[in-house]
Amino acid sequence: MPKRKYVLAVVCYLSIPVVLIAGVGLFVLIDPEMARGHADYVRNYRLLESARNGVLMAAGGAALALWVLTCYLVLKSRQRSLGWILLAPAGPLGIAVIATLEDQSPLADDLFQQFIRKLKIYWRIPLEIALFVSVWSLAFTLIVLKRELMIIYESFVTGTPTATIIDLQMASGGMMAFAEGLEVFYLVALIYLLWPIVFNLAGRLFQPRSSQVR
Repeated sequence: MPKRKYVLAVVCYLSIPVVLIAGVGLFVLIDPEMARGHADYVRNYRLLESARNGVLMAAGGAALALWVLTCYLVLKSRQRSLGWILLAPAGPLGIAVIATLEDQSPLADDLFQQFIRKLKIYWRIPLEIALFVSVWSLAFTLIVLKRELMIIYESFVTGTPTATIIDLQMASGGMMAFAEGLEVFYLVALIYLLWPIVFNLAGRLFQPRSSQVR
């Protein structure tokens, strides 16, 4: 099992889209036009408008706090200087650097830390570069695959030809590209956070049974 603080970091990061979706949902539900029919329509409209904007800002603030907390917990779990948290504003690029930091007090059965500690610097650098490229390529591929699957699903449910759906998406290409860019950024950071856990799980599976018994 990874360290408790590292698990909490992953949980905090996974909570970010939940918070944002909940905030957007409340934003949509709070319709200022609900003030229609009341005596003080203008005042109530402004209050509802302020409330929905406040909910959206609060969700954004909470997501930002969760992101900083994620970086903080990763650093604490590896007992690294909190000065590295200055990389948090760099988003996925920042977590890519933070995730490469060695643990100052690794667990005895942490295969990932054992592996990177044995690497010489002239092997470590190309490995991190290859991992960086692979992570971004994987994230981009997954988002493209998700887009294609959503097109097929929407076509199946609505009966709309896939060509028509693609044309509609192309019409709003800017917004769609922005949204997919954010999804790629999110996946990149998530893959970096999960990579040590996946490495250790794979190491357990392929570790000789005799060494597991010892």
